[in-house]
This record gives sequence, structure tokens and C-alpha cells, in this order.
Amino acid sequence: MSHRDSVPIVVGVDVGGAKKGFHAVALRDGQVSEKFATLDSTEMVEWCRKLDASLVGIDAPCCWSCTGRARSCERELASEGIHAFATPSQSIGESNKFYRWMHNGASLYQLLSFHYKLFDGTHSLSTPVSFETFPQAVACALAGTIVPAKHKSRDRRRLLREAGLSIDSFTNIDMVDAALCALTAQHLLKGTFKTYGDATEGFIVVPKI
Repeated sequence: MSHRDSVPIVVGVDVGGAKKGFHAVALRDGQVSEKFATLDSTEMVEWCRKLDASLVGIDAPCCWSCTGRARSCERELASEGIHAFATPSQSIGESNKFYRWMHNGASLYQLLSFHYKLFDGTHSLSTPVSFETFPQAVACALAGTIVPAKHKSRDRRRLLREAGLSIDSFTNIDMVDAALCALTAQHLLKGTFKTYGDATEGFIVVPKI
């Protein structure tokens, strides 16, 4: 059965480096339906397709910086007191080991692009869509205030529970962050979302409460 004919499934993916890989959470009808972890981006795409996910939210930059400086979405977040790593140019991102997780994210977006259109700022969801999000910004949006990252595991778990998710089986922060990405996908599906950035260097999507 197609996602158009059933209760939509949305997925959130936390992206790490070579040793941590990808952690994902799928939500259906507002509840956790499945979890998945892999070191391989191809396996992650296959899992999303197997679930027939309508939306895939990813905690990694969807575009490299055009200038080598922070992208507009990152600058807009910083103006609100939410700070993220500045995304470098592609040449630096692919050559510097520090940015290995961003390179992994770029690989995931590339593989997803054959099946999921990258979010372009519009709310046309007639086809499956992938998009960028950022757990710290999601947490702040859900809380309605700036939430210090110092206690992120505790605070993010609390916010997920307040959103009605059962997360007792989450054993690490990676699954928690993946769930925040999936929750954002749910908000994008409903039209209750806010964006930062532009089509040139990518949008970051967060819930709008």
C-alpha cells in the first residue's frame, strides 16, 4: 500500500562519522513505529524506502557553503541564539576529517535524491521529500525558549515525552536526536513548521508551535 493511501510514515535520521554511522526513528500516527541503525548510507535509504516513508528529516547539512562561511540558515539560527557548526565549502568538507559526518550526510542526501525530492521551501508534498533539520533548534522550538545544550539528553527526552512519544527504549542520544528529526517531519507534514535559509544553500526546518 502506498503512503498516499495509508497513515503516513515519517523518518528522522541522526548522522555521525564513520564509527557512529546513521541512527533513525520512524513515526506513524504520532508514535514510534521502528528504529534502525547502520554504518551504510545505502542501507539507510533502503530502510526508508521499505517503510515507504513520506518524509525524511536529516540532522546534517543538505548543501555545502557557497562562500566557505556559515550558510544563511546557520546565520539566521545564530541571530536567535541557536548555534551550529558552520558548514564549509565542499572542497574543505570532503578533505578535512573533522567534517566526516557532514560528508556522510551529503552521501545520504545524494542517494535519497533518486527517490526523495529535497525540500525547496514550499509545502508541496505530493512526492516523497527529504529535508534538513537540527535537533538543538528543534528542542528550542518545542520548548519555546533557548534550551542549553549542556543537559541535552535530559531536556530532549523530556520534550519528546511532552510531545507524546514513548521513548523508554532509546538507549543513546543519537536515537533521541533522530526522534526529534522525525517529529519535525511530522510537523512539516501537517504544515506547522518554520524554515531558516534559502534554496541556494539549503533550508533548515523546525516545528512551529
